This record gives sequence, structure tokens and C-alpha cells, in this order.
Amino acid sequence: MNWMFASFFSLLSFGMWGFFSKLSVLHIDSKSAMIYQSIGVAVIGVVALTMMNFKPAMGVKGVGYATLTGLAYGIGCLFFLIAASKGKIITVVTLTALYPLVTIMLAYYLLQEAVSLRQCLGIGLAFIAILLMSV
Repeated sequence: MNWMFASFFSLLSFGMWGFFSKLSVLHIDSKSAMIYQSIGVAVIGVVALTMMNFKPAMGVKGVGYATLTGLAYGIGCLFFLIAASKGKIITVVTLTALYPLVTIMLAYYLLQEAVSLRQCLGIGLAFIAILLMSV
């Protein structure tokens, strides 16, 4: 599977995630929704583990960073669900869609990944679009 197809499928999945998040917090509290969402993630984890014949890669740094990834995801999801339960999902999703800016800044400063002028322009336009959508 190439990266473009995977990115597009991820886009669709995250879009549905935001929508289903709002539906869940309309019917149960945000913390309960987080628990059931975590069960859903665990199911996908078991599917991935099965696809790997129950032999995931083991490297201390990789496992550590992957665990931090899960913790950051879980914290982000919990606060997203709290925000979704209190605000309009259109605004909450739009505002939280700024998260790539955090990734870009970290990659630029800590990984020394270059950001071209064209990419900066794209980031700026995306930021303006998000601001316009959240008003």
C-alpha cells in the first residue's frame, strides 16, 4: 500500500472518528466514551498483531516512543471527547485540526526537517482556513 492511499484512508477514518465521537457523547459521558473508544482501538491492535503472526518488533526506543504515542493519543482523545461534549463538533474538529502545526514545529526543531517556503505558505493558508471555519 502506498503512502497516498494510506493517507487518504486515514483522512476518511479520522473524519468518521470526529463524527462518531460527537454521536457517542450525545448519548453517554465523555469519559465513558473514551473507555469504549479504547476498546475499539484495542480491537484494531489485535487485528494488527494477528497480521504480524503475534511477533511485533521489539526495540527499546521504538517501544518507548510507540507507548508515548499511545499515551499522547489517549490524552488527546479524552480531551477531544470532553470538548465535543460541550461544544459544536464543527468548531471542535476544526480547532483540533491545528495539531499538525505542533508536529511540524517539533519535526523542524528536534528532527531538523526542512520546511520550504511553499510548505510555509500552505501551512499559513491551512491556518487561515481553520480560523475561518471555527468562527
